[in-house]
Amino acid sequence: MLATRRPYVEVRGRLHPRTTSQVRGRSVAMRQVRALLLDLDETLLVRAHQAAVVGTCEQIAARRPALDAGRLTDANTRVWRLYWPEVEHEWEMGALSGASVSLEAWRRTLRACGHEDDSLARIAARTHQQLALAEHRLFDDVPAVLESATRARVPLGLVTNGASDTQREKLRAMDLEHCFDAIAISGEIGVAKPDPVIFEVALSRLGVGRDGIWHVGDNPEIDVAGARAAGLTAVWINRSGRPLAEGEPEPHLEIRSLAELASPLGE
Repeated sequence: MLATRRPYVEVRGRLHPRTTSQVRGRSVAMRQVRALLLDLDETLLVRAHQAAVVGTCEQIAARRPALDAGRLTDANTRVWRLYWPEVEHEWEMGALSGASVSLEAWRRTLRACGHEDDSLARIAARTHQQLALAEHRLFDDVPAVLESATRARVPLGLVTNGASDTQREKLRAMDLEHCFDAIAISGEIGVAKPDPVIFEVALSRLGVGRDGIWHVGDNPEIDVAGARAAGLTAVWINRSGRPLAEGEPEPHLEIRSLAELASPLGE
């Protein structure tokens, strides 16, 4: 009689949905992994979608009948297209918090619709934060690799770019903070990937050297380049299967799913 497969797995004392992803039949056990560093956005966490913006605009329009939800949504898209390049670096370095960036974006959105109301902008920023956090979810293959690392006693580190408040809120919303032995957030350290210093901070907090350390991330220009500069094994998680563009840094290893790491870690 076959045992019933539990829909949840226990990872460091917490229950998480069991992954349905399958290993794709390739071996990734290049050498023993002494510690594993992971990126956050688009590696572990599916980025929040446009629904949070649309929902916010609908709630704001309901408060002010003179405002149209569709027009607000279009204005917000235009604002972010122009505003984000102005503030991305400062946000990553911790000079600007995520909350302050969001508030200014909603101020500009309302202004573009002919509405100057700071209190309404603050309501919009809070509403958007709540809706966006509710939208975040883990990729299905995340629990398996966390479980495997725990079972194999492989230390786990998180290396992510972003303001402290933005990234910490995501980790708390997904109940992930307790899963990591070390967390390095660019906004808290003042240096961002691909600078190797942020990886060195993570290694120091883990109490390990460079040898046998893998970093997994979705961005070749940031994660792969940074890991290679730090002397680590650079693992590119390429979920879409796109070809590496000309001039992009070459990873030591390319995978399509974190499930491909789970078995070697558990060996």
